[in-house]
Amino acid sequence: MKKLLLASAALTSLTIAYPAFAQSANNDEMSENEGLSVIVVTAQRREESVQSIPIAISAFDDEELLRRGVSSALEVAQFVPNLVGLNNTGLGSANSYYLRGVGNSETIPTFDPPIGTYVDDIYLSRQNANNLSLFDVQRLEVLRGPQGTLFGRNTTGGAINIFLKEPGNDFAGFVEAGYGSYNKYMARASVDLPLADSFAVKVSGYFQDDDGYAKNTTTGEKVNESDGWGVRLGFRGELSDTARWTGSYMHTRSEGGNILNFDCDPANPSNCDGRFVTTGYTKDGNFGGLFTGKKDGFGLGNKTDMDFVSSNLEIGSGEDISVNIITGYVYTTQDYAIDFADGRGLPSLSSPIPPVLGYTRGGFTITNEGQFSQFTQEIKVNASLGDGLLDLVGGVYYFEEDNYSDFGDLFSITVPGAPAPAGFPLILADRTLRNSTKAYAGYLQGDLNVTDQIKLTAGIRYTDETKKFSITDNRASCNDGTLEATCIDNRNLIATNGAAIPRTQTTKIWTPRFAANFQPNDDLLLFVSATRGFKSGGWNARGTAPSELLPFGPETAWSYEAGIKSELLDNRLRVNLTAYLLDVGDLQTPAAFTRADGSIAFITRNFADYENKGIELEINAVPVEGLNLFASFGYQDDKYKIDANAPVLDAYGVSSVASQQAACLAQLAANLVPSGGATEASNCGVGIVAPDGSIAEPVRTPKFSLAIGGSYEAELGGGLSLIPSVNASWRDKSEVGTSEFSLFTGSITSSTGTVFPSNPFSGDFITGSFSDSRWIVNGNITLRSDTGWALSAECANCFDEEAVESALANYSYLNPPRTFLIKGRFDF
Repeated sequence: MKKLLLASAALTSLTIAYPAFAQSANNDEMSENEGLSVIVVTAQRREESVQSIPIAISAFDDEELLRRGVSSALEVAQFVPNLVGLNNTGLGSANSYYLRGVGNSETIPTFDPPIGTYVDDIYLSRQNANNLSLFDVQRLEVLRGPQGTLFGRNTTGGAINIFLKEPGNDFAGFVEAGYGSYNKYMARASVDLPLADSFAVKVSGYFQDDDGYAKNTTTGEKVNESDGWGVRLGFRGELSDTARWTGSYMHTRSEGGNILNFDCDPANPSNCDGRFVTTGYTKDGNFGGLFTGKKDGFGLGNKTDMDFVSSNLEIGSGEDISVNIITGYVYTTQDYAIDFADGRGLPSLSSPIPPVLGYTRGGFTITNEGQFSQFTQEIKVNASLGDGLLDLVGGVYYFEEDNYSDFGDLFSITVPGAPAPAGFPLILADRTLRNSTKAYAGYLQGDLNVTDQIKLTAGIRYTDETKKFSITDNRASCNDGTLEATCIDNRNLIATNGAAIPRTQTTKIWTPRFAANFQPNDDLLLFVSATRGFKSGGWNARGTAPSELLPFGPETAWSYEAGIKSELLDNRLRVNLTAYLLDVGDLQTPAAFTRADGSIAFITRNFADYENKGIELEINAVPVEGLNLFASFGYQDDKYKIDANAPVLDAYGVSSVASQQAACLAQLAANLVPSGGATEASNCGVGIVAPDGSIAEPVRTPKFSLAIGGSYEAELGGGLSLIPSVNASWRDKSEVGTSEFSLFTGSITSSTGTVFPSNPFSGDFITGSFSDSRWIVNGNITLRSDTGWALSAECANCFDEEAVESALANYSYLNPPRTFLIKGRFDF
């Protein structure tokens, strides 16, 4: 890695020291279409070259996505420095992104993701269905760092912008079909239909179906399939010389799963050929009346539908001013029943590998019926004043969402008279949550072109947001005219210290941005910037006791960046380097811990501040015609920052991190064991206090990350070309659980005399939060004809590398295994 850092420094030195060489290099034999393509982005809400804007951004057009074999939003993450992307535990339709250490893996709608996802400038507030199949995409932009001025709320980590293709002027399209691992069938198609000189329609769709890569050796079923389909209608109307309209309707269905699975069969540990599950809950199962409503009949799995509507009316009076009226509506439903404990108990020091029980209702199962609707309206103005002296972008924005979640939690145990696999079902909770958000914002950013080489930027956004939530208990005992203290109901929302839990939160905040550019020539840009962003507050709505439904406040972030963007060797080499310091206040930190009864408790609080400083390097090169190479490198050094002088208890009776850490160190000094039970070191390995009493390592922030790859188009003659491509991504070791808790081989003895067969400190890894470093390699080879047809074969995770992506209640979630796919395509 030191050599790589030195190489990065050398490349940067080359960029600075030889701009004149880059500017003067010329080869008359090169055609205009050789070299690196120019990608036009809208990261500043207007069209600009990606190389001319003072923002850390990774941009991919449709050709680059095809070269790298990217077919879903999640797959892009491996190519972006300091970005970690993963499926949520249990759910294959939902992505969690961690960018520069800022992220969120919770899908319940009282939480907002800090990495905003946008489709055609429409913000997707819920991450339940954000693992979009990229079947009709023009380009994808990943904006790294807070984007609070031009994009607004919930972008403290960054933004992922997806832009769909507009209908073309000619009748054209493509069809594609393939077959692959786990009996996968897939098909995609798109056609442009010009209906008039000024109006065109695009019709697109995709379908995929497979058996699933994990075998349930208890029930015989296959799980973790990637089934789904989608259709899109795109519209484009050239209404006049100064007015145009684009719009689309899209419907997607995803039944993707990420159910807990293992590389060796828990029921037969010597069988390590594949991926395995042992839950006794089945796809056609139900809960036999233990829960109320539709969710009682949900079998194992996930079903998510999304309807997406967008409209963009652009009115321009010449080149100096344009107005965009951008309207969006998104309606999502998600029904699932997921067993998070594989039909057995949860790993612990006493039982690091729980025995297979095959509980017929699952070990720890959550069943959920969700409906989420949102409406956005934006009016955006772009203007150029003083003959190009001042460029302005500004506007007003309105956002409204209403969400409904009916969900219940079940924990199975074995008691006398109720042995496994039926067991005894403990209904931890059965409640209905309703929450809403209304937000108003206004923003303005100006670029002052001081000279042809110097540009100064300043922007500001004001947001006024109100969030509300309401909860009712569905259990019969809570609806018989009396209300027990244990009922999860608005009237019982009182913290353990007696403080009332509010059901409304209002945030009014200014989020500015400042930047300066220096462009000594057309091939070199140097910039510095400072940007503020914020993420909305919310509630711990997964609590199974009224006192656990605590609020958490907004988190705010300042990011300070300095960067260089360069194009060298007559547009053959592109080198972009960014250094940053991210300072987050009141970080929303989620944690999960096991209650005394063995069930899981979830809590999020503004436990600490956070700091991340790092470097991001991206290199693209076309050394010779047909050869495309790329590399990206990320480095980050981060830490939680706690207030050592904070009160012992906060306003709701929750211990501060400093007091929890002090209690943990005292328990360790008494030779008590972390997570050994209520009489052991119960303050260690919980929240952001690690088992050894230190402040835990922040989650999903590998110190180093690297991606490399390339493709080459070899002309075979007769109109044929062969295009092999390969890419590989490496990620350093990291923690994926907030408390840094894992179980290792080797017994440990407490001062109480209790001997535990595993320990939380050292030894061979068994299960938990630790994720070791790993390489993931992908490959593709395509035979293409200039008559329009192409055949390709590809593999993902070609060497079947296994890596821990997430952890929940001491179980580790693995990345998908190796897959192969053969495809045929015809463009017309």
